Amino acid sequence: MNIVTNEPVPRPGILDIAAYVPGKEHAPGVARVFKLSSNETPLGPSPKAIEAFKQAASHLELYPDGQALALREAIASVHGLNVANIMCGNGSDELLGLLCHVYLAAGDEAIITEHGFLVYKIQIMGAGATPVTVKEKEGTVDVDAILAAVTPKTKMVFIANPGNPTGTYVPVADIRRLHAGLPKHVILVLDSAYAEYVRKNDYEAGLELVSSNRNVVMTRTFSKVYGLAALRIGWMYGPAGILDALNRVRGPFNMNAPAIAAGAAAIRDQAFVERAVEHNQLWLDKLTHAFEALGLRVTPSVANFVLIHFPDIDGKRATDADAFLTSRGYILRAVKGYGFPNALRMTVGSEEANRGVIETLGEFMGQGQGKSA
Repeated sequence: MNIVTNEPVPRPGILDIAAYVPGKEHAPGVARVFKLSSNETPLGPSPKAIEAFKQAASHLELYPDGQALALREAIASVHGLNVANIMCGNGSDELLGLLCHVYLAAGDEAIITEHGFLVYKIQIMGAGATPVTVKEKEGTVDVDAILAAVTPKTKMVFIANPGNPTGTYVPVADIRRLHAGLPKHVILVLDSAYAEYVRKNDYEAGLELVSSNRNVVMTRTFSKVYGLAALRIGWMYGPAGILDALNRVRGPFNMNAPAIAAGAAAIRDQAFVERAVEHNQLWLDKLTHAFEALGLRVTPSVANFVLIHFPDIDGKRATDADAFLTSRGYILRAVKGYGFPNALRMTVGSEEANRGVIETLGEFMGQGQGKSA
């Protein structure tokens, strides 16, 4: 029976989705703000990317290349990949959404992990499917828990590796064991947004696993180490069959021309990327040691951020620390929505920003100016 209403009504399930809330950007009443809530690189983009963007801006009357060939060729060249197996999108979020739109439907299930990226759940529910959340083990993806959650309804598994907001990672041997335990029709999605920062011998972003299988895809982003978050550039490496299906529904001009040009220039400037990674590694260690010296617990991270856990004491909890830091112009990310109500995630920032947070948290914890790194 059709029910007549006085206004348009979304299909069932849409209004059950909790909208994604990005990290805050403003500190009212503070003259200078250090935004450390969105994992943006403090080094900014490569000068070569900026120049490419400016050159592309002189031809805004022209449609962009619908295949983003220049960008795909640059990615393929740097990573040694087949251009035909690369798809670019308006941020990796678009590509994750396309996967759900094409491969999930009502009655299907997709597995996510306890502290995984919130966008996975949003896109799964947006496709009408059911997200199945499995527990992590001390902030790290638990492969055995995922395999135990697989049912005949499972169509997709999402893994952020490294994880966000934890910064932990799953060794390649465990990722391969996970894949081996999945049915052949289940797609394993490896979200490797922070892969460039990882310096561990037992880590792989997923390129080899994708190359040798038909049910694995890997997504990457230009929003982090490449410093192009404003342009929304993501890319996927996947098997021909999956990319063929996605291309049938992908928007014909889903990327803009300045983004294509800037992205191609950025990925070819690997010397600049290496400087960004070196800065990150230096301060990742310094921040971790400094916060631990203040009596705070820090989840070991391989990404460009640290997850700081606060004591469960009146006046010293994460909400108190957040308010104190914000009043001094330091904006960190509250992560209650990720299952960490008493923690804050801090992006590795500039030297000035990092030292400022160390000193401010030292004052907050009652240890004077803290131990400056």
